[in-house]
Amino acid sequence: MQDWGGYILGFIFFFASHSIPTRPGVKSRFVDVLGARGFTLAYSALSTFALAVLILSARTAPQIPLWHWAEWHNHLALTLMLVAMIIVALALGRPNPLSFGGSQNDRFDPKQPGLIGWLHHPLLAALFLWSLAHMIANGDLAHVIMFGCFALFSFFGRKIINRRKIRQLGEEEWQRLAATRREILPSMNGMIRVCLGVLLYGLILWAHEPVIGISPLP
Repeated sequence: MQDWGGYILGFIFFFASHSIPTRPGVKSRFVDVLGARGFTLAYSALSTFALAVLILSARTAPQIPLWHWAEWHNHLALTLMLVAMIIVALALGRPNPLSFGGSQNDRFDPKQPGLIGWLHHPLLAALFLWSLAHMIANGDLAHVIMFGCFALFSFFGRKIINRRKIRQLGEEEWQRLAATRREILPSMNGMIRVCLGVLLYGLILWAHEPVIGISPLP
């Protein structure tokens, strides 16, 4: 029998798993035991597991349709996901002291920022597109609430991260780094990353049905 209990518990677990470990006092204890890299890996694994639990709980919640599925929903969702995966490929592992997910941030050059010149928070932009794509393709109440919350978080999360980064870097340094130049022509590294993003997109399409149980193709 379907009910909202498991869905609510899934939401509680998801938000608790994301908020409690990142509190300064809690995080410092975990870092002392696991190390910075170990904490990042453990937190990533916990976050992935919590997301899987939440998605599964949404599938078992009462199905209350808000709109009926149409084939164009899938076409739009697939397009948004392609853009999201390219953004992820362009952003991961590159310096970005303005947001999260950056690597070797001391090497960041605001005059040659790559994608960061256009999107200071590229992973939030990718999360927004991912959320929107899945909300369009899943028009029942449980999925709309879940993906809608993700979309709202990714949209308003920019201000939260900006305030945190200003405190960490100082207003003057943040302003210097945020004055990024918008590059029109992509570099060779950027083109390679775009190709990797397309490959990642293809991998997700291939794995979606065996992992999630639903084919993303119309």
